[in-house]
Amino acid sequence: MGSSDLDRQIRMLRNCEIISELEVKELCYKAREILIEESNVQQVDAPVTICGDIHGQFYDLKELFRVGGECPDTNYLFMGDFVDRGFYSVETFLLLLALKVRYPDRITLIRGNHESRQITQVYGFYDECLRKYGSANVWRYCCEIFDYLSLAAIIGDKIFCVHGGLSPVIQTVDQIRTIDRKQEVPHTGAMCDLLWSDPDDISEWGLSPRGAGYLFGESAVKSFLAVNDLDLIARAHQLVMEGYKLMFDEKIVTVWSAPNYCYRCGNVAAILEFDENLEKTFKIFHATPQEARGVPSKKPVPDYFL
Repeated sequence: MGSSDLDRQIRMLRNCEIISELEVKELCYKAREILIEESNVQQVDAPVTICGDIHGQFYDLKELFRVGGECPDTNYLFMGDFVDRGFYSVETFLLLLALKVRYPDRITLIRGNHESRQITQVYGFYDECLRKYGSANVWRYCCEIFDYLSLAAIIGDKIFCVHGGLSPVIQTVDQIRTIDRKQEVPHTGAMCDLLWSDPDDISEWGLSPRGAGYLFGESAVKSFLAVNDLDLIARAHQLVMEGYKLMFDEKIVTVWSAPNYCYRCGNVAAILEFDENLEKTFKIFHATPQEARGVPSKKPVPDYFL
């Protein structure tokens, strides 16, 4: 697959047009070759713009690129949950994947809890693949790629980025490097916790109402930062009405990048830019107006709100 083929596919996907099943298969093969070389904890250079959950909201992803700059002009780090709930998980994930293959050093994709076979069979991506391609093959190819996505990233040796949060069984970043990530997301353990946990106003650790991962408090955050000589944890995973939320003396930030989540929450979205000195700038954006969106073939999505 040459770069002219890839550029044509990127043009199609940017227009919210799907590419053929064979093209998806080839794209996933190329993506696997790139991702297999990446570490569990991928090193990312600043300047970089980090993004939270997208959840198949394709037209809002286009707005994100309008506000933050197109890839490869802007260096991006997406913190997972590309699929499920929105109407365009296929186009969203394949566009990000095609950009990754075309510009591997300008876009980093890490895994969210929705990049999972089990979750996508319940929350929309599986059904969407069946509807758009007439078989589960594309879903299968994408799920294989999910298994190769990094679990975390570190920007400029100082900012730890992960989809969910911390784990009581992980004290050091090096412990994350030893996980065998090439698997379906387990129900318990370190890998599960990184993708499912949430910060909360508790002292150290608590049970998560999600049924996976943990709640972790300020002391857990400060201890992890101190042990690993880090300044900040950046994560996604939780809807924030204002687009972003700083906690614990600004030692952890949640970034949410799906505006008007599920097409009804009324929230704004944010992306977070770090310059070469790791200074932060939040950019807020709103949902694309209805008239600028395609009309999806609607199918109700299950109503779980995490």
